[in-house]
Amino acid sequence: MISVAPFIVFLVGALLACFARGRVRDAIVVATPIVGALNLWALDGSAPTIITLFGRELILVEVDRLSMLFGWLFHLAAFLALIYGLHRPNKLEQVTCLLYAASTMGAIFAGDLLTLFMFWEGLGLTSVFLVLARGTRRSEKAAIRYLLMQIASGMLLLCGIVVLIGQGRSLDMAPMELEGLAAWLILLSLGIKAGFPLLHNWITDTYPEATVTGTVIMSALTTKTAIYVLARLFPGTEILIYIGVSMTLFPIFYAVIEDDLRRVLSYSVINQLGFMVTGIGIGTNLAINGAVSHAFAHVVYKSLLFMSMGAVLHRTGRIGASELGGLYRTMPRTTVMCIIGASSISAFPLFSGFVSKAMVMSAALQSGHEWVWLALLFASAGVLHHAGIKIPFCAFFGHDSGLRPKEAPRPMLIAMAIASFSCIFIGIFPGVLYGMLPYEVTYQPYTFEHVVTQLQLLLFAALCFVVLRLTRLEPAERPGVNLDVEWFYRYMLPRIARALRATLSRARLASGAAAEQILGAGIGLVTRLHGPRGVLARDPLGSYALIVIIALFAVVLVFELALGSR
Repeated sequence: MISVAPFIVFLVGALLACFARGRVRDAIVVATPIVGALNLWALDGSAPTIITLFGRELILVEVDRLSMLFGWLFHLAAFLALIYGLHRPNKLEQVTCLLYAASTMGAIFAGDLLTLFMFWEGLGLTSVFLVLARGTRRSEKAAIRYLLMQIASGMLLLCGIVVLIGQGRSLDMAPMELEGLAAWLILLSLGIKAGFPLLHNWITDTYPEATVTGTVIMSALTTKTAIYVLARLFPGTEILIYIGVSMTLFPIFYAVIEDDLRRVLSYSVINQLGFMVTGIGIGTNLAINGAVSHAFAHVVYKSLLFMSMGAVLHRTGRIGASELGGLYRTMPRTTVMCIIGASSISAFPLFSGFVSKAMVMSAALQSGHEWVWLALLFASAGVLHHAGIKIPFCAFFGHDSGLRPKEAPRPMLIAMAIASFSCIFIGIFPGVLYGMLPYEVTYQPYTFEHVVTQLQLLLFAALCFVVLRLTRLEPAERPGVNLDVEWFYRYMLPRIARALRATLSRARLASGAAAEQILGAGIGLVTRLHGPRGVLARDPLGSYALIVIIALFAVVLVFELALGSR
């Protein structure tokens, strides 16, 4: 079969969607990832696609097991999001989704860093419109902050590439040691898109403000593209272990007190990314397999959770935990599928998270990182608390909010049903996913020890949730935005800017008054000397003589200074 570069299929789909209308456009956008999947099937095992641009070779497409796995994953994610978006077709949103997916395909199949950079920038420039499409003042501000972070990531990547070129080093997508300026710049660039601590706030700031469809596809593509590149360039980099562990831990505490349920899921995204980053940092075959398989499972179940919350927001216009409750009465299908997503992210047996997350934890034990295993164990319990229980409990059960919305629209239900089926299928038949991983898999998830340990952990976490709720020791969710690191640029920096502006304004007024006084004094002196009754005005010749004397004195002074400096 003849194949083309995967990103071309999505670019053509976006172009056709621009000129189509109504159901024809809907058919085009849904068919695009299907055609892309057929093209990807034909692409498997093909030779690299190389072009020459400005005297430098660019590898547009390079295929191996790792890129193919993410290629299948991102086609599935795009397919789910585009079907989901049919509940309210919007040309801007549909075309943007296709262009966004095209950028992702270009990034994961790029065979060199320059090609990666081109599509890396495309990720940020296209996805920002999914935030702007929400059409609110808050989404506009979030979009600007998001775009600044994405541009910063691209510039760091470009600077790292320039340093490598200056050193005469290869730009191939091959593992590199974390030594020298170039490697650190590239790692920092990836860290922004992967949500490293202190660089993570664009996730919690942007995802809750995007459209319901935009949030689904954004949660699937940008951060997982960064995970793919990390696995490609920095496997076994020890610092990633510490970064990953911290990513699994700190979001738990913010998610517990957060009221906006889409923001809770955004913190959960960072938590789950931490498992992947930790696996990449450990770097063994089992750890890389675990990180990659968890990325696959995460895209599906997190898309499902965002879709269920998007359905709630679409039907009720609300998304705060304090505003919702009792929706299971009129949205039973959405409730069931949300519980499936919650079970998957909590790693219940027979669900996708169970067969992927444990690989990373087992790799930590096998590599002698017992403390990492303990931290990930705690993080797993926290996931059940804030994502596995809090999301479905607060939205569909809990106190009765009195809301009686209709069930989610059919396109939303179809997309959620496909995602739910995938979560269960992967959980029951993990060999299908394991067969796609970069390295041969000998790991067996369904051992008696693993199943019992996981069930004990889940039951203990559920008990803690119940006790904290009944004793009211758990912080209550309150409407508002809980700032963490973004406090610096959303609270402190604006106030510093306003204070500086006020200070400069006062200084300008003060300096203007002083200059006015000096100018007035000078004018008064000149008037007294040269006015109609001034001393120098009585004899014009005297004035000219005084001017000549002053000029001569200045010339002599300059001449003496010049001689003295020789």
